[in-house]
Amino acid sequence: MSSGQSYYEFYRGSSIGTALTDALDELITQGDIPPQLAMRVLQQFDKSLTECLQKGVKNKTTVKGHLATYRLCDDVWTFVIKDPQFKMEGAGIAAETVTAPKIKIVACKSGDAPEGKKSGAKSNDFN
Repeated sequence: MSSGQSYYEFYRGSSIGTALTDALDELITQGDIPPQLAMRVLQQFDKSLTECLQKGVKNKTTVKGHLATYRLCDDVWTFVIKDPQFKMEGAGIAAETVTAPKIKIVACKSGDAPEGKKSGAKSNDFN
């Protein structure tokens, strides 16, 4: 990243991030790309997905459920919610409700990731 900015890495734990990581690992194993190129691709993925979600998402989602645990560590909030109901609505879509047995929400301070504190948090950790 030419500007020296860092971005949180937790979108790498999403299904698309995992697929990208697996594909890059395969390319490295086959000798098609060097590991340094794979790291640059992952850094660009972190940046692009963060910027896309900040600028491109206009829909509203309301979450209701039972807060099982919450914690704050190094400016990162973690919430575990049991039996959540997501009500999604926005321009051009009908209101839709989605449920799950349990979710984990990781919320970080707005802006760039602090150096040395970019990894470890995942948005899809549903343990």
